[in-house]
Amino acid sequence: MSSLTSESSQRPTRTRVKICGITREQDAVEAAHAGADALGFVFYPPSPRAVSAERAAELCQLLPPFIERVGLFVNASASEVQAVLDIVPLSLIQFHGDESPDFCQQFATPYIKAIRISADNAEQALQQIEAHSMAQGFLLDAYEKGVPGGTGKTFDWSKIPAELDQPLVLAGGLDADNVAQAMAEVAPYAVDVSSGVEVSPGVKDLAKINQFMQSVMQNDAPIDAPINELVDK
Repeated sequence: MSSLTSESSQRPTRTRVKICGITREQDAVEAAHAGADALGFVFYPPSPRAVSAERAAELCQLLPPFIERVGLFVNASASEVQAVLDIVPLSLIQFHGDESPDFCQQFATPYIKAIRISADNAEQALQQIEAHSMAQGFLLDAYEKGVPGGTGKTFDWSKIPAELDQPLVLAGGLDADNVAQAMAEVAPYAVDVSSGVEVSPGVKDLAKINQFMQSVMQNDAPIDAPINELVDK
């Protein structure tokens, strides 16, 4: 099972971090060394963060053990997804479009489903969540008409469906300044960051990565909490 997933819906003792939109060798290596649990590779050509399967395979070879490799697709065909899987050692697929449950489940690689949240689509979001019961988890992102993701905008976290039992990956405009508040309000299994650690689309900034990681780690649990309290969480 992927490190982005969990069989428990309880608050995790440690919030996982996925850094998405990796395009450069130095960014892949620095993100892994900074403590990221997963790196995301975008296989959606219109995105400024898109990479080819061959490039992603090269980047994956640079990663140390136990770093999850997540492939992001938006309404790709089954043959396009499989072509990437044949080349890139992905541990998890992130479907970020209008993919049906049957489509997502046809691949041997487990998947998470991205759900875009707005002020008035709570019922639709819940229907998608219920339909994708086989998903390993759900990534919740901000809704913007005509844009599948990567907007760099936050959304109203109070709109997150309370019925969500699967692991929740929170995305949408996160950075070192707001991730602590997001963790406090949502208690996600993982947080997903892209533009919040960039100097330009697809170009990460090591200082921003380190600041983001430090903010997550510092807000996971009180530093002076008794060890038994941390273990029993």
